[in-house]
Amino acid sequence: MSSCSVVNLGLISWAEANALQERVVAARKTGAIRDTLLLCEHPHTITQGRNGRQENILASEAVLRQKGVEFHHTNRGGDVTYHGPGQLVGYPILNLAAIRRDIGWYMRMLEEAMILASADFGVTAVRELGKTGIWVAQPTEVAPEKLAALGVHLSRWVTSHGFAYNVSTDLRYFGLIVPCGISERKATSLEKILGRTVAISSVADWLVNHLGAVLNLDMQAVPRVQFLETLRQVERNAQSSPPNQLLATEPTMEPVRSDA
Repeated sequence: MSSCSVVNLGLISWAEANALQERVVAARKTGAIRDTLLLCEHPHTITQGRNGRQENILASEAVLRQKGVEFHHTNRGGDVTYHGPGQLVGYPILNLAAIRRDIGWYMRMLEEAMILASADFGVTAVRELGKTGIWVAQPTEVAPEKLAALGVHLSRWVTSHGFAYNVSTDLRYFGLIVPCGISERKATSLEKILGRTVAISSVADWLVNHLGAVLNLDMQAVPRVQFLETLRQVERNAQSSPPNQLLATEPTMEPVRSDA
């Protein structure tokens, strides 16, 4: 079983997290670091994916500025989505070629991990045919509501971007957009469903365990400071090493050879 580093970044801007993702992807492609899962929360942010439509952003630039909401284009799949405090965001950066060369299967496994984590809190979440993410039927609603969204990118079989699971998210911000381009559906959160406070860290623990199980990865927590220092060392080594040479790292980040 391969190992996967789990790094909790805490609250971090989308732009800073995206820049870090790009660095980790570059290192993963060379085999200089092992598979990595970045966990975080973002300040209020709207992102538009490769297939996104501008008309799905309902608020003007002035309104977004007034509400302190950033906007970013991104190379992930999918349409428009919202990120904010109380939402658990996960960016798995994995060598999918070493796991299973099937992007559809990978997305279903991300959904499966979130479905299982929801069940740990007594919530029955399901997939919807033709739609990504996970959904929960509410007695007071005519249609299931979206609890978590997906949007991924793949380059040389290395994954990036990932999932956004609403734990205690302020759902009013979803009113600024047409979430994922689906106008007839609403977003929900774990706290809204349960009617009580839920610690985002407890959701993260369950989700990480299930993600490791469905992807057959040994999930190992790595402190943020240690991870960033290792990444910097990997990048310094890359600048001084001949091309195509795999780079040595400290024991918790040992190289994994990739055929991607």
